[in-house]
Amino acid sequence: MPLQLFHKTLKLQGFEIDKARKEFQSISNTTAIDIKNRKEAILKHHLTNNHFYSSLVSDKTVSWENLPILTKRNLQQPLQERLSTGYTTKNIFKGKTSGSSGHPLTYGKDKYAHAMTWAVFYEAYKQHGINLNSSLQARFYGIPLRGKERYLELVKDFVSYRKRFPIFNMNDAILESFVERFSKDKFEYINGYTSSIVLLARYCQIKNRVLKSICPTLKMVITTSEMLFPDDRLLLEEWLGIPVINEYGASEVGLIAMQNAQGDFEINQQNLYVEVVDEENQPVPDGAIGSILVTDLYNKAHPMVRYEIGDLGSLQTLENGTRVLKDLQGRTSDMARLPSGKVVPGLTFYYVTKAIIKEDLDILEFIVIQRESASFEIQYVSKSDMEQSLKKKIQKAMDGYLEPGLTLIYTRHEFLDRSKRGKLKQFINEV
Repeated sequence: MPLQLFHKTLKLQGFEIDKARKEFQSISNTTAIDIKNRKEAILKHHLTNNHFYSSLVSDKTVSWENLPILTKRNLQQPLQERLSTGYTTKNIFKGKTSGSSGHPLTYGKDKYAHAMTWAVFYEAYKQHGINLNSSLQARFYGIPLRGKERYLELVKDFVSYRKRFPIFNMNDAILESFVERFSKDKFEYINGYTSSIVLLARYCQIKNRVLKSICPTLKMVITTSEMLFPDDRLLLEEWLGIPVINEYGASEVGLIAMQNAQGDFEINQQNLYVEVVDEENQPVPDGAIGSILVTDLYNKAHPMVRYEIGDLGSLQTLENGTRVLKDLQGRTSDMARLPSGKVVPGLTFYYVTKAIIKEDLDILEFIVIQRESASFEIQYVSKSDMEQSLKKKIQKAMDGYLEPGLTLIYTRHEFLDRSKRGKLKQFINEV
């Protein structure tokens, strides 16, 4: 595999990755004043050059905190109508979100902004000893089953030096074939959806085989796109035999936060500005939970200013000035309203249930669905029906942590439905 193929491919497509990496180095020690200046610059650009965004801001002198929140619903219109002057769908990078929030969208980035996105990823991975040009990746993602989109994904896999492990069907035979692949290729890291990598680790646990003993070149696993629970981290570290690095991002803005070498979930302040706001869209103090907003400080083609990413979380500033993601609670849309009027993040149910279900090694994965105000279905994958004793423990935990009187329905499946890209939504509210 020729080195630098990934970066060469970016340059051939007009993405100035070398220039972007140099700029990243120059702004690596960014200050509050630097961020303030970049915020003002990108805001001025879009107010001046983007009719779509300018039309959303009635008062052009309003303070940053009172700017409108840009939502996915705002962006549900043709891409060409949202681009800045001088940009067309022919001279930008175009992409699509997965639609896991219920609002899939097509977005655009000018080519230099896209290059900056990759420069950030390159440096973030580099601090962990991973080279995007030469470190072989085991990629646990979905892939289109046929057609042009499948071909394009395979081409991207080749130039990005990664081998894909399709995750739509992960029965024992498939998992055994995955383990066999690790014995043949010199993978340096695993990257992909958390739930699928957890399934691999559970299989290794059942077979009493540590993956690194099978593939000694493995350095780490990078989990992304789904929540990483503390118990899952311990499982991955023990049975994959490598450190776990958690990554948080979104396709439309790139890397938002990633664990650094010190283990802190460091916010990307190089090309993004991240803030957390309350229900009135006002900034909250450090440590307080709110809605996460992201501003792309480089994207001149398409406004991503105070963009509501769709997740709840909190921020904290460490003594050394590093901004970190302190808490991540899942999507803002995944809230459950209980009969008493209590409103809780949907992942609360998942945490409570998971703490008990981990006692049964036969239960590989599960999701929680709110069917009615007081009725929740727990869909799970197992070779046999869940024991009554386990169901009683879950009911008792729900009564104590949430409120008494909730009805729990259990349904066993051979596999759980995932999105078209393979992402597993762990809590679903259908009320």
